[in-house]
Amino acid sequence: MYEILIKLDFSGAHNLKGYKGKCEELHGHNWKVDARFEKKDLDKIGIASDFKMLKRKLKTILNKLDHAYLNKLSAFKKQNPSAENIARYIYKALQRSVREKGLFVKSVSVWESDTSCAMYYE
Repeated sequence: MYEILIKLDFSGAHNLKGYKGKCEELHGHNWKVDARFEKKDLDKIGIASDFKMLKRKLKTILNKLDHAYLNKLSAFKKQNPSAENIARYIYKALQRSVREKGLFVKSVSVWESDTSCAMYYE
């Protein structure tokens, strides 16, 4: 089994409804995203997947979040745009995007800061 890791980032604002504390107020983060992929086999030239293609697919998803007030996006109308829910959103979108390439999304980690991260996997 082979594993590939792609790292990108985006900036976005949110607030956590129902949270008792500072995070209930509007604030922003420079979010970092780690996406891990798995593949059983290498192609005929010895690679599991093209890094550029994976970065392009992840960037397409992150462009929808970048410089947005996340609470106003349709994906987060019924749930808080917490790091956990953002990680799940990215995971699901990536899985749909790479399915035809024979890749499996292993996990997505979303970092709010250098010391705080949430990960989603199935």
